[in-house]
Amino acid sequence: MITFENVTKRYPDGTVAVDDLTLEVPEGTLTVFVGPSGCGKTTSMRMINRMIEPTSGTLTVDGKDVTKVDPVKLRLGIGYVIQSAGLMPHLRVIDNVATVPVLQGESRRSARKSALGVMERVGLDPKLADRYPAQLSGGQQQRVGVARALAADPPILLMDEPFSAVDPVVRDDLQAEIVRLQSELRKTIVFVTHDIDEAIKLGDRVAVFGRGGVLEQYDAPARLLSNPANDSVAGFVGADRGYRGLQFFHATGLPLHDIRHVGEPEIDALTLGSGDWVLVTRPDGTPYAWIDAEGVDLHRKGASLYDSTIAGGSLFRPDGTLRLALDAALSSPSGLGVAVDADGQVVGGVKADDVLAALDTQRRARHEG
Repeated sequence: MITFENVTKRYPDGTVAVDDLTLEVPEGTLTVFVGPSGCGKTTSMRMINRMIEPTSGTLTVDGKDVTKVDPVKLRLGIGYVIQSAGLMPHLRVIDNVATVPVLQGESRRSARKSALGVMERVGLDPKLADRYPAQLSGGQQQRVGVARALAADPPILLMDEPFSAVDPVVRDDLQAEIVRLQSELRKTIVFVTHDIDEAIKLGDRVAVFGRGGVLEQYDAPARLLSNPANDSVAGFVGADRGYRGLQFFHATGLPLHDIRHVGEPEIDALTLGSGDWVLVTRPDGTPYAWIDAEGVDLHRKGASLYDSTIAGGSLFRPDGTLRLALDAALSSPSGLGVAVDADGQVVGGVKADDVLAALDTQRRARHEG
């Protein structure tokens, strides 16, 4: 457990970066520090491993005051991942990952062997082991940074905006990887970000910092969205927090409507009325797009499948969330969000009204419970 008790960081010029911070980071959880630039979130995290020294208050790790622990020894027991990965450019990937175990006295041969296993665990191809950081993509470099932080199997992991410098697709992949790893390893993780969506997606608990290093709210993501502590938090979370909150409600039990679907060879034989839609599937049975009467006519006249159809919107899994189900329904030209199984095969469709009804039912159940 990591505990802040009335911790303040004040610089010599009088600037207060963190103001009287009190909170506990439970063991085995992922806690996110989030807020605008200059709010003290990174400073708070860096006081944990004494990269920054607190001015006053008490900060403990597993009951030990960090200011009374040798900083080098403290840091060797805490994994640390930063935005730019912080890899040593003159070392191969395998030796970057093995850095901390070697510093702790493990033989280079043994550390390299263990590093290969950690690389695979974070989704890195072992064939990358002999490359240098400059030969990797940004996403691969960040995975190496995570692997290095995990190599010595530390109980605590600090992550300072690790995914903010990569593109959105890579960021989504890395976020999913962290969720998967945490479900397996149950580390105590403090994750810093300025992105509220990332905070809500990853955190077991979220600490929202405001200007002047003040902790505005410390809560579970669902409660943060449903009950912001003040106007400052509400403004930071955003006006669409109700929609974001749908990710904490499950889609299991949604009524699925039959969806008529055909392959491209069957399109020309379709007879559709005004307002009718049919889902066109690929040869492997996965959804491709929707087609209406006008599209069928275009296809008969020789238009390509792409030009005859309208993109089908997003998909969702019946065991997923109401947020994904509603997004699928709202983005579908037919008004039916397409549900697929684990193999991507169509299992039915859901209407937006069905999602809202399920949301109301689940909210009532939670309130009564």
